[in-house]
Amino acid sequence: MAIKALTWMVQVYEPPVYCYHEIVHNGAVVAAFEDAGVVFVDKIADVPRGRPVMLSAHGSGPEVVATAETHAAVMIDAVCPLVTKVHHEVRRMADKGYDIIYVGHEGHDEAVGAMAEAPDAAQLVDPRIGLDTFVASDGANVALLAQTTLGLYEWDGVLADAEERFPGLWTARKSDLCYATTNRQAAIEEIADRSDVLLVVGSENSSNTQALVRVGANAGVPTYRVDSAADIDHVWLEGADVVGVTAGASAPDQQVQKVIERVAPTEGIERVRVTSEDEYFPLPPKLRRFMAALQPLVEGGFACRTVGAPGLIENDRNFTATEALRILGL
Repeated sequence: MAIKALTWMVQVYEPPVYCYHEIVHNGAVVAAFEDAGVVFVDKIADVPRGRPVMLSAHGSGPEVVATAETHAAVMIDAVCPLVTKVHHEVRRMADKGYDIIYVGHEGHDEAVGAMAEAPDAAQLVDPRIGLDTFVASDGANVALLAQTTLGLYEWDGVLADAEERFPGLWTARKSDLCYATTNRQAAIEEIADRSDVLLVVGSENSSNTQALVRVGANAGVPTYRVDSAADIDHVWLEGADVVGVTAGASAPDQQVQKVIERVAPTEGIERVRVTSEDEYFPLPPKLRRFMAALQPLVEGGFACRTVGAPGLIENDRNFTATEALRILGL
């Protein structure tokens, strides 16, 4: 959704278009947008007044959102709806007086944005360290929330410890963890059983990509992260009969296919499926309204629209991020 939204932004506006933080944590995707005229910034103050700006998929704190709304000519928030859910939970539990354990990685864009929703109530707990750093207030109820891109094994460990330590612990009825990350973790566990080596396509700053690397390594299989096919060291593949390939949630399909081509399997390719994903996140509401208004103006200036033909917004469900990136030349 975020990739498609930013693609529409660079099609509509003259460059530069600004984006607060990397739109997703993938180097190839970020480079493609930079080539198309997107400037990624870490402070809204770095956006010249009156320029369009998009907020990244990882979610932004309320102060950032408010500043962007007053600073930019057009502001589109491309936050993932699953992250929005966690932001809502942080605010709600803080309003109820809970002390909040937020399980996440220090400095990650998503963790920074979520913690900003209730900085006085939420404490960041690194899953690698556990609850040793968390201090509950006297008599306070405790809530447990998480960065959506954690490894399932990271979340389960902290959850078990928190339930034992705080008998009245509140946590969401539906896990905060993103289905796209947990499904991929289930898939790499499945292929690890039959692979001699594993390649995970994704960038170093992608939390869910790094989680896949750890899942593969925990399964006892040599596991290597690659940004692209050029990163593959063929020494890794020597003596391997079966090479497993998977990818982080934000890795473009084009990069995955190039990795498979570089591996050059001589005995064919087996696709392993553990589930089907049919979730669909519409474009951000403000962008949908803008595109719905723009399309008739554009069509009126060039030609009449074919009766019954789907418009840009109506056809969005069938327009993939892979296709959007092809527009950018990736």
